[in-house]
Parts: sequence; C-alpha cells; structure tokens
Amino acid sequence: MKFSGFTDKDFEVFTIDGLDERMDALKKQIRPKLEELGNHFNPQLASLTGDEMYYHVAKHARRTKNPPQDTWVAFAANPRGYKMMPHFQIGLWESHMFIWFALIYEAPNKVEYGKVLEKNIDQIINQTPPDFVWSTDHTKPDAWKQQTLSKADLLDMFTRLQTVKKAEILCGYTIPRETATKMSGEEFIDKVDSVFKTLIPLYKLS
Repeated sequence: MKFSGFTDKDFEVFTIDGLDERMDALKKQIRPKLEELGNHFNPQLASLTGDEMYYHVAKHARRTKNPPQDTWVAFAANPRGYKMMPHFQIGLWESHMFIWFALIYEAPNKVEYGKVLEKNIDQIINQTPPDFVWSTDHTKPDAWKQQTLSKADLLDMFTRLQTVKKAEILCGYTIPRETATKMSGEEFIDKVDSVFKTLIPLYKLS
C-alpha cells in the first residue's frame, strides 16, 4: 500500500471552530486516510488474532454541539461495532497519533478481563516495552509510559477495571505530532505494524 502519511494540515483540523466546519474538514482531510489504514490493517489483524476482523471509522454521529477533539479507525471482531469488544485503534488528537489495544467502558467482559490481567501481571510487565503507554480513559489525551509505572500502579488499573463501572484500559504507543509529520507513509505503516504485533498477547488474554 502506498500510504501518504500524516501532515500538519491533518492535525490542524482539530483547531477549526464549529461542529459542522470541523466535521466537514475531518471527512475530507482525515477520513480517507483512516479508510486506507482500515483496509490495509484489517486482513493483517485477522491473521494475527485468528478472528475475522472488521474496521470502523469514527463517524462522531451523536455529536450535536461540541466538535470532536480526536478521531480514529477501530478494528474488532464484530461487523456492527467495536465499543463492546476488545479492539485496536489508530487515530489522532491535535497533539499526537495513537495506536491502541483497548477495552472501554461498554465492554461486558471488563470484570473478567481485569481478573485475567491481574493474574498475568508479571508476563504483561515483561512483554510491554518501556516506551509503550497505558490509559484508563479513551476520551482524554493523557497516557502514562510503562517505564514510569510500578507493578502497584498497573495493579490499581486492573483492579479498577473490575470494580468501577466507567473504567477502561488501553495500552499502546503514541507518536508526537512533530514526529508523525516527519514520518513517511511507509515508516508510519511499519510502526503501526510493529505496535500491533506487540499488543496481540493482550488481545489474546481477552
């Protein structure tokens, strides 16, 4: 696939005022690239996970007032949607790109998955690279690097997943905007490819 990569113009979409104006720019500027990434990575993730996968480009359809601050393509083993499933994402905020494995608050098997993560915590620590990041809320841009987290910190996240209704867990990799805009399309594809391969064990645990 000849992917063009991401430019400053893509990130600047999130500075456009007004819901309709920003949505129009998202559709024209970023959505075609997310569609390309969806088509490219879908068969690969199917092969890596052993599940039939479907990609879903964010539509932001429920928004009536606030323009979206980020956008993404998600991959899950369900043609109707991804939010209730363990899934993968590639997307961007104004400040950075993200590549995630995620289980968000709508997933019905969160409690069970939290227990599995807790049980396999040593294995997870060993297989997660130090520059990978963790998040507990997909609606916020913040994330914590693996190398800054103690075993107790991770345990807190895994316990929270079992006990707090709105809890979420995301693990992956972020690329600052200034780095992402310098990457060729090929470099970006290679990086996503490598991150997904590293995240597959977390998907298998789910």
